[in-house]
Amino acid sequence: MCGIVGAIADRDVVPVLIEGLKRLEYRGYDSSGIAVLDADQVRRVRRTGRVAEMEAAAGAEHFHATVGIGHTRWATHGGVTESNAHPHISQGVALVHNGIIENHEAQREKLIALGYVFESQTDTEVIAHLIHHHLQADHDDLLGALQRTVKELTGAYALAVISRKEPDRMVVARMGCPLLVGLGEGENFVASDVSAILQATRRVMFLEEGDTAELTRQGVRVFDGNNALVQREQRLSDVSLASLELGPYRHFMQKEIHEQPRALGDTVEAAIDAGGFPATLFGANAEAVFKDIDGVQILACGTSYYAGLTARYWIEAIAGLPCSVEIASEYRYRAAYANPRHLIVTISQSGETLDTMEALKYAKSLGHTHTLSICNVPESAIRVPASWSATPVPAPRSVWPRPRLSPPSWRRCSS
Repeated sequence: MCGIVGAIADRDVVPVLIEGLKRLEYRGYDSSGIAVLDADQVRRVRRTGRVAEMEAAAGAEHFHATVGIGHTRWATHGGVTESNAHPHISQGVALVHNGIIENHEAQREKLIALGYVFESQTDTEVIAHLIHHHLQADHDDLLGALQRTVKELTGAYALAVISRKEPDRMVVARMGCPLLVGLGEGENFVASDVSAILQATRRVMFLEEGDTAELTRQGVRVFDGNNALVQREQRLSDVSLASLELGPYRHFMQKEIHEQPRALGDTVEAAIDAGGFPATLFGANAEAVFKDIDGVQILACGTSYYAGLTARYWIEAIAGLPCSVEIASEYRYRAAYANPRHLIVTISQSGETLDTMEALKYAKSLGHTHTLSICNVPESAIRVPASWSATPVPAPRSVWPRPRLSPPSWRRCSS
């Protein structure tokens, strides 16, 4: 998964960006880069491979700046090359992007006709050129250009943008991909994951779907999808920095393998402390939800999907409920049969797996009201704010009701 970190401050932000990218390494990536504003120019360094290689290059080129953005990329559009790595630049505008722009080919053709030259195979470079185009054609400021640009995009994105012409601000946008703002004293930050900025601040603000925001050293302004100024809740993150450290392990996969016994022990300990598996372990409203369901639908990707296949045996054997398991990336693109009395269970280690989040939105758009998300990160995006709307997908083939079996008793479900 790609990762974003950005900072604007009165101090050198390059160490903040580098450390933030190292904190995001656990997500998996194949290249990394940073772009900073230095005097009246944008300076950029990108490398394939480990963040450490990019860090060494930035040090060799003496990168210092008070405004900058950084990115770790997992290749989707285009191969693993330095030219495809983020940040991307268009005539003084630099940006980083998580997500996928589905109409990038049409936008690319339009921009080529306007005289823009593309240096990469990515969908992201389209966004950089669009922002520059609106800066020139509509005489917008950077925020206005971003707000015009996102109206032309179809797909999912988290964006952080800087411009050499406006060195005292950074602008960001979110649709379908997680993005949060970190609040400091005389400095502010942006990240796709709270772990990237815990070194600098624990005070965070989660952006909602369709939000754009402007960050300066003095403060943050957030705008909703209609470009109206709004307030978003601030909270204090309780994520432990120690839990994010690689420790003695060679890589994060090795760390996760060795942590499995402790993770299982912690899970069992919670049940022992509770005297069993009461519904309250799953949330304040879980007891009422469990009484109202007559089946379970598990949505997940990768190894989380395999975990769901195991869970199906346990759910059917112990709870006596029919259970189906589906790959989230396939479920979200098909005409699904919806039963609102089924509990939708999503599994995502990071809580930010895009296909799983989109599948959950799709399920809710079909009428599913009972959902449960299982992840390792309590402050992740899969918490599903009420403002989320479903990404356009094929119309459902059918909707409930249909004849159903009598649900099992609550006592059996909770045993």
